[in-house]
Amino acid sequence: MWDLIWSICCSSIIFVVFKLFKTYKADTFHAIIVNYFTALCVGLLVYRQPFRWEELSQKSWLAGALLLGAFFILIFNLMAATSQKLGVSVASVATKMSLAIPVIAGLILYDEHLNTMQFIGIGLALLAVYFTAYREKRPGLNTGLRSMLLPLMVFLGSGIIDTSIKYLQQTRVPENEYPLFSAIVFGFAGFTGLLVLLIKKPQTLTRFKAVNVLGGIALGIPNFFSIYFLLRALKFEGLNSASIFTLNNVAIVMLTTLTGIILFKESLSRKNWIGILLAIISILLISLL
Repeated sequence: MWDLIWSICCSSIIFVVFKLFKTYKADTFHAIIVNYFTALCVGLLVYRQPFRWEELSQKSWLAGALLLGAFFILIFNLMAATSQKLGVSVASVATKMSLAIPVIAGLILYDEHLNTMQFIGIGLALLAVYFTAYREKRPGLNTGLRSMLLPLMVFLGSGIIDTSIKYLQQTRVPENEYPLFSAIVFGFAGFTGLLVLLIKKPQTLTRFKAVNVLGGIALGIPNFFSIYFLLRALKFEGLNSASIFTLNNVAIVMLTTLTGIILFKESLSRKNWIGILLAIISILLISLL
């Protein structure tokens, strides 16, 4: 159970670090690039097996890892923007409600079946994203349909990532190569970020400040271990995978929400609390029934 607890803590830290980027005026994109190279290094250290870079070309999962890496950096930037503009709890729920997307993919790709309550859970997940992202109109706060766009994109992007990882793990990646696979995904995300800077803002490559590097390291370590500990938790014989995923997602939503209220004085309206409640109910319906 400690593996699950550490996974929950690491996932929650990610959203908190995103919020702190704005507080300490860190360049989000620079820090995210450092984050991915940090995760790459951590992954290679955790792998602990002899490894040569030329062997990568022989891995059947390499192409998928490269595509995921490029997508990772896009979604991470959207998560950061959502945390900073709409709040930690909004980004957390939008990310965790994407659980609905791999469920739907399972129906199509793996001929899985859902009962009536699980279909209701998917609908509640979409409502949860809307209600949690809703903000009353106040001066200086982004509201309306435009404010819904960020959490919606996080919702869809996170779901696509989860579905792709599930597919690659089931069809391409051996269990003993999970750390290496994750490290390569993170590493290519970092290289993609550098390429974007070279094309759009090459002059900023020489402006990596200490706060950006420290912020990236602070983000990269929990980023890697949130996945690493979750994979270990799934081996726990006392709970099935549906129970593990449910506990993981519900705990992250609740912990990040409480963190936003306590640390960042985020105020949640009645509709926001309805969204949080719907989020928890939808995860339970999708995962347990």
